[in-house]
Amino acid sequence: MKKTITILMVLVALCSVAFASGAAEAQKTSSASSLVINAEEYKGAGYVDPIKDWAKYDAMVAAIKAETDTAKRTQLMHEAEDVLMSNWCVIPIYYYNDLYMEKPYVSGVYSNPFATKFFQKASLSNGSKTMRINLASEPDYLDPALNSSVDGACLAAASFAGLYTYNEKGVTAPALAEGYKVSADGLTYTVTLKKNLKWSDGSALTAKDFEYSWKRAVAPETAADYEYMFSGFAGYAEGNLAVKAIDDNTLEFKLIAPCAYIEDLMAFPTFFPVKQAAVESYKDWKTSPGGWCQEAGFVSNGPFVCTGWNHDVSMTYEKNPYYYDAANVKLDKLEFMLSADDNAIFAAYNAGNLDLIDTVPTDEVENLIASKNPEFKVVDELGTYYVAFNAKSSLFAGKTPAQAACIREAFSILIDRDYIVENIGQTGQVVANSFIPLGMADGNGGVFKSDAKQGYFDAYAINNDPAGTTAKAVALLKAAGYKFGADGKLSAETPISLTYLTNQSSGHVMIAESIQQDLAAVGISLAIQVQDWNVFLEERKKGNFDFAREGWIADFNDPINMLEMWTTTSGNNDCQYGR
Repeated sequence: MKKTITILMVLVALCSVAFASGAAEAQKTSSASSLVINAEEYKGAGYVDPIKDWAKYDAMVAAIKAETDTAKRTQLMHEAEDVLMSNWCVIPIYYYNDLYMEKPYVSGVYSNPFATKFFQKASLSNGSKTMRINLASEPDYLDPALNSSVDGACLAAASFAGLYTYNEKGVTAPALAEGYKVSADGLTYTVTLKKNLKWSDGSALTAKDFEYSWKRAVAPETAADYEYMFSGFAGYAEGNLAVKAIDDNTLEFKLIAPCAYIEDLMAFPTFFPVKQAAVESYKDWKTSPGGWCQEAGFVSNGPFVCTGWNHDVSMTYEKNPYYYDAANVKLDKLEFMLSADDNAIFAAYNAGNLDLIDTVPTDEVENLIASKNPEFKVVDELGTYYVAFNAKSSLFAGKTPAQAACIREAFSILIDRDYIVENIGQTGQVVANSFIPLGMADGNGGVFKSDAKQGYFDAYAINNDPAGTTAKAVALLKAAGYKFGADGKLSAETPISLTYLTNQSSGHVMIAESIQQDLAAVGISLAIQVQDWNVFLEERKKGNFDFAREGWIADFNDPINMLEMWTTTSGNNDCQYGR
């Protein structure tokens, strides 16, 4: 209803302007409606075919990874984002922030700027030693090498530990490592591990476990989505990663170029160790690499151990007595409710059955803000909520690459991002006009983008000039071969009908419905398909979609993280670039 009222108000305002402006406004409207676009001329010199020529983008990312001049590297990253944004498969909507609710008796829970929550310092002043939490529904993977979701990263941080971690200030700090030394050329790292480290079964954890785990993470049979995060290591391209255990407490690895964010990598789940004997005890470990930890009781090395798992219902984690910092872990147990039903989660929290929840129903946000509820928290994040096209979708069959880009741009400029952030997000999100978010460091001592003027399009065009923007969208679709009737909508002769994929969440569904209504303005028919979280992740990964809800929270504060995910072989390349 709010959406309809907003549109009516815009129409009324437009009518008033037209009446006041007379012939001049009529001339402007006529000019807009007669706009003609030639797809091949419109695409621009920097455009790269996202299917046939994507190796050019892969080469750009490889050059960035190998570049030692930080200023030149920043320039190359801007050029790579130019190429990424030129094909319009990635359509930014807004820059993320994170909302959650926490009972007043909870303290010590903290997160890093990349949305990973940490519970090893948590305590409850109500006398309980058990914290009850909802992060999401059934996790996709608990194997740290295979996880690619934010909630999975939180679970990984609860049950595993790497060489480094994040402290309460959100900066990296040693975990299993005592520290490291770097060679004069910045390429060889020698890491010293803490002494007497153990797995949760009491067995010794040594540098050999890291050598095994890192080589496993890049092995083709593991099929880790994040294996490309090792692409800055020597030997990666040749399939012989340059990492080795010098002795039980010393790990050495070599890079191809100095890396300013190496501690962030050492704190990232893909770099966490896993116990070889535990992994390979699973009977199908070669064909199902994550199967070893799909039930409770698996061996880990973090502050907590998974001791109970009722699939799709709940998980239980208990304190790990062998954790290197067990003396400072105050809780005995974490109990996770597995659900994606915002209303059920909110009801459980209000009933006192949960101590922390990572989501609230969209229709409750306004009241929580207005009442200044102290339990409602909003924190900044580095990330972008976006929607994405499968570059190989049948929607683009028979179209040239330039025509396909015109179709996707038409979709993008029709989306009312301001409505989405004001009426659905409601927590101060900033509308997005680039994939790399505002405020991200540039790797050269500065900020990659400091304001929206550095983006790729006017995110408010549909609000400030709805008639002109709609006319441009129609012209783009005409350039792709579509015909329109006198009513300004697609002709029955050349319809556009496609499905939008999203996971279960009131906010995601409402955004889908808003986009559906925006596209209907020119006659595009968008069906919305809601899937369970695990199914949704797999369908996107496999490319079984036309148009889908996406989001990316940075893994570390450097633009390469948001650029390298789109290389041809990346497990996070949902758009299917180069495939």
